Amino acid sequence: MPVSRTSGVDRRLFLASLLGAAAGVAGLSGCAESNAATGGKGASTAPLSDKVPAGTSLKIASFQGAQQLQLKLAKLPELPFTVSNWLNIGAGPDVINAFRAKSLDVANNAGIPPIQAHYQGFDAKIVAINITRKPNYVFATKPGSDIETVDDFRGKKLAFSQGQAQGVVLLRALKKAGLKYDDVKLVPLTSNQFLTALQSGQVDIAPLGNTQSPAYLKQYESKGARVITTDVVDLLSLLWAPASVLNDKAKAAAVAAYIPQWAQGLVWSYENPDAWNEEFYVKTQNLTLDQAKSITALANKPLFPPSWDEAIKWEQETADLLADGGFVKEFDVASLFDHRFEGIAAKSVAAEYRS
Repeated sequence: MPVSRTSGVDRRLFLASLLGAAAGVAGLSGCAESNAATGGKGASTAPLSDKVPAGTSLKIASFQGAQQLQLKLAKLPELPFTVSNWLNIGAGPDVINAFRAKSLDVANNAGIPPIQAHYQGFDAKIVAINITRKPNYVFATKPGSDIETVDDFRGKKLAFSQGQAQGVVLLRALKKAGLKYDDVKLVPLTSNQFLTALQSGQVDIAPLGNTQSPAYLKQYESKGARVITTDVVDLLSLLWAPASVLNDKAKAAAVAAYIPQWAQGLVWSYENPDAWNEEFYVKTQNLTLDQAKSITALANKPLFPPSWDEAIKWEQETADLLADGGFVKEFDVASLFDHRFEGIAAKSVAAEYRS
């Protein structure tokens, strides 16, 4: 995709608005800290321990309490380590900041946050992969919009978060439609700002997750808002952790012990949609049962690949797409994957959940 340095949005605006001047400094110091902790060699290649040493603890992300609730409802065995904190954190930029602050050890994100962390100079590695085969996002229009297809995005203001899955979904949709960056106006926002931006007319289009769109339509469809569906997918849902965590033998063993339960929890919620609708969407997210059912009807079947080859290829395509736009520098994404953990998730689930 051709790059226009004056098109849509100044790339420096993204760095200023999404990362901030301080983040640039933190990125350099974070890189230095990581290199110092590992002797400049990145993640450890030491074999994983079969047992988690007593007294080991992890701080794990559980956005909206979902992961924690899945483990509870699935009645999985007690984890062989202490979870010192389940953090309600999900957005990629927030996760990276929490990693830097050492307030978070493991998180569940899409494929783009590890790329963004690398670009900022922070060393973190992918330890588990869940393949997503169906779209998780739709493109919502502002109320009163006449936009009906991706082709209609030309000349419009599009909400764009370069450090989150929504950003890559948007870039892939533009590329597929043959639209260049200077054909649209990219407005730098984080995903938690998308709804407000749509409601106020700050943007014409914003990518919304399947879990968000039913509530948005309920409120604004009568005012002319709509959603545009595409077959563009964000292939990867993953677990990742700072290299400093993975270089700690005890914590690395704990991460390896957490991965099977993460995978089994996802399988349980997929196999038990009625219970998940009631216990999560209705009781904790305050959605109606009908709204919950509309979300789970679109749920992806969890798929945990024994081999990460497809994931690495997809991650490289994503990094290259961002580099083409001047959002990151080109690099080999193979450095983002800690292969000591490859296959752990796949071995923990039934054959039908291995892609």
